[in-house]
Order: sequence, then structure tokens, then C-alpha cells
Amino acid sequence: MDPATHDGRDRAEAGAPAGDEALIDQVRRFWDADAETYDHSATHWPQSPAEEAAWTALLRAALPDPPARVLDVGAGTGFLTLPAASLGHETLALDLSPAMLGVLVRKARAAQLGVATRVAVADAPPPGPFDAVMCRHLLWTLPDPVAALTAWRAAAPHGQLLVVEGAWGGGEPGQAWRQQARRALRWVQRRRPAHHGTYDPAVWEALPLGDGTDPSVLVEAVRRAGWRDVALSRLHDVEWARLRPRPAPERWLGPVPQFAVRAR
Repeated sequence: MDPATHDGRDRAEAGAPAGDEALIDQVRRFWDADAETYDHSATHWPQSPAEEAAWTALLRAALPDPPARVLDVGAGTGFLTLPAASLGHETLALDLSPAMLGVLVRKARAAQLGVATRVAVADAPPPGPFDAVMCRHLLWTLPDPVAALTAWRAAAPHGQLLVVEGAWGGGEPGQAWRQQARRALRWVQRRRPAHHGTYDPAVWEALPLGDGTDPSVLVEAVRRAGWRDVALSRLHDVEWARLRPRPAPERWLGPVPQFAVRAR
């Protein structure tokens, strides 16, 4: 959604808690409507072989040796699911939106990759056990990120965690004015919005991380959920590969910092 052109807010597919049926239905309908055009945004799918290779290198380093049983929460159209499957992992893609998962399945078939899918909210994963749980640009969309992280730990009691996020909005000094500049640039270039619309204000109000993803806040949430050996790293290779092919004005604005939180 267009605040997702905050360049970090581009994932809310599994962003509703179990039990709030009205909120769940509203979020599901939004992402079902967004599914067919979601990958058109430069931040929603790798735009070059170099960026694909950078993401694959991250997964190779962060996940257990294949074959491992990996749960991708808020999988969307398969940003992390498909490269994990290509590395030889047994991947299960979980998402609130059936339409998003439908796009993922089409891409998996085209790539001749075997991927399982399940429609569910983020804090109600299947019991597992999984060797790893991963998500990308998801935690900001959750009304209770700690509850979801706790549920994932229960699904992977002896496994690993990989959380990929972008430090945007209040989560990173200096990003607010860059965000405004990127919006103005998109308007001048008459580029298509990243999403077909935006959330209802009532949904935004339910999101404690809706104003930005601060790495310290996410690290603390992971710790509160009971994960151990929590580590933080900035994804410089991903930023560099993503920014290189962009037009000069976008390169001058610099990247939205991408980072990974890992734990076990």
C-alpha cells in the first residue's frame, strides 16, 4: 500500500491476529486485490540477477544446511520461499491471502520447484516442527509482533529464526525526508503506485510498528519471545545490488537500510 512506498512497508499479507475476524477479513481482501500487480514494484521482487544472488547468499548463510524444513510466514508471492526452495529446502509458505499464494504457486510451477502453501494468520502457524522460520517485511504489519514470534518459536523449538526488515520511518534517522523525496520523485515520473490502495485508518491504529521499524525494537521483540543468541546485521550487498540499476535521482537518495535479525 502506498505507505508501503515507504520502501519498507511492502508486506502485510499475514498481518492480522487470530481471533479478530473483521480485521482479518479486511486485510485479506486488501492483499487479494493487490496480488496480481504486487510484483510490479521494484521493492517487491528482485529486479536484477545481482539482487537475486544477494538474497540467495543471505539465505544460504542464514538457514540450516539443506534439506531443512523451512516455514516462510507472510510469504506473499514467494520472495524468500522460492530461493529457499531452489537451495534444496522443504519450504512451507504461509500467508493470509489465497490470491498471493496463488501467484507464488504459479511461479513455483514455472521454476519447477516444489513448494507447499497454507492460508493462515501469522500467529497461527502449523505445529511443525520446523528447522527454521523466516519472514520479510512482515513484523511491522502485526498487531502483536511478540505473540507471532512466540508462536514461531513453538513451531521451531530447536530451529533458527531469520527476520528481514527495512529501517524506514521512525526506525531510522533521516529516512522521513528521504521518504517524502521518493514520493515526490514517483509523482514527477508518473510511476504506478506500489499498491492499489492503502489500509483503513483503523488497521493502521492496530499496528504498534506502523510508524517504522527500529532495529533495536525488533531485536528486543525477538528476545522477549524467547529466542536466543540474537544477532543483527545490515544487508549491504542487497542494498548495493538493488540500488545500482535505479535512475540517478533514486541512487542519490540512497537505500532504505535493510537488515536481518537472526536467532535460535
